[in-house]
Amino acid sequence: MKRLLLVGLTMVVVLGLSATPAAAQTADMNTLPHPIDAVENVWIEELTVTEVRDAIRGGKTTVIVAAGAMEQNGPFLVIGKHNYILESTAPAIARKLGNALVAPVVRFSPSGDINPPTGHMEFAGTISLTQQTYEAVLTDIVSSLAQHGFTDIVLIGESGGGEQTGMDAVSQRLNALWKGRSYRVHYIPEYYEEDKHACRYLAKELGIVETSGNCAPGTPSSYHTNYNYEAMVATTNPERIRTAQRIKADLFQLNGVDLGSIEETLANGWKVVDYRATIVARAIKKAIGDWK
Repeated sequence: MKRLLLVGLTMVVVLGLSATPAAAQTADMNTLPHPIDAVENVWIEELTVTEVRDAIRGGKTTVIVAAGAMEQNGPFLVIGKHNYILESTAPAIARKLGNALVAPVVRFSPSGDINPPTGHMEFAGTISLTQQTYEAVLTDIVSSLAQHGFTDIVLIGESGGGEQTGMDAVSQRLNALWKGRSYRVHYIPEYYEEDKHACRYLAKELGIVETSGNCAPGTPSSYHTNYNYEAMVATTNPERIRTAQRIKADLFQLNGVDLGSIEETLANGWKVVDYRATIVARAIKKAIGDWK
């Protein structure tokens, strides 16, 4: 009996000791002056807790929640297309805003029924979420960010269908729940809809006219991709559009357009990134201004 009592007391002491440092650590991180020079970065996951804390206190109260997808894009463009594009566009948008950070990319979306498979789920490598799961994940991410001092939580989506409707639904539900509070969700459809696939920009500003695919209605592309996608993905890593292998096989073309050199493709990719960021930053400023 004494032995059992001693074991029980020991467990209480151990549990008490393990809980105390955690509580103390949380308090310290909310009050501890940042001990070194802060790193300049807009990605939350690449900042420390005190860097994020001080960024918010310093006025960076807008946060971008960007959602991508895992879906098939043909034999030359990697499955993570939408996720990689956001690696370039999301920070570009944040920097244009000047008062924003970027949450980790939401890498999965509703991309078809899982079993039996429909849509992109009919192709290897696709990972899909049910609409219910997707909206639950978004709700928890947005709600978490609202607890830390972000007043404007921005939703942008790289993919269509359930991703866009899910963002719209989540923003409406949370804004109704948060009525009268100091924080709000802003769903920005312009990211996906305005000059979709950058067709107008490519033709007018860069002289690139695709003869098939989404920029040429009635002439479907052989693959689920466009010039704007491949050029933007290339800005993160040219290997992700299989540059060397396509040049070797004389297949560095897309939808009737010769991609030319990788240097030219990269330069155009950064121009499209800047174009998309300009559109979206303007739409975000309007959405926040209309609310406030």
